[in-house]
Amino acid sequence: MTELEKLILVHIYKYGPDSPWYMARRLMGASGWAPKYSEDEIEQACNDLEAKGYLTRFKGQLKREVTSSVKPWLKFKSREMGHKPSGVYYDLTKAGRKLASTIYKAMRQQEGTHNI
Repeated sequence: MTELEKLILVHIYKYGPDSPWYMARRLMGASGWAPKYSEDEIEQACNDLEAKGYLTRFKGQLKREVTSSVKPWLKFKSREMGHKPSGVYYDLTKAGRKLASTIYKAMRQQEGTHNI
């Protein structure tokens, strides 16, 4: 599994369903309008994770709550919308949630060892 795939799993685990377009700009809470990652790379990684059974296309109602990965103007825009934004959104499957949890805990533990 690539580092980008791990980041995508942890991002969705931490922030909820997201689209490749948004993840290219705010993966793991990054901010800014310019993409930090290639949208095509994110899309390909999401397709690979979906093929492996870790991601599924999200069909439900998106929560329109404030999250730390969204800039204030996006939060306002989100509250004004009464529908799901266009584009494909991905969510974790049961196996994906389990794997993302393991990766997230390992990342947190690794960060903790650097702070000592």
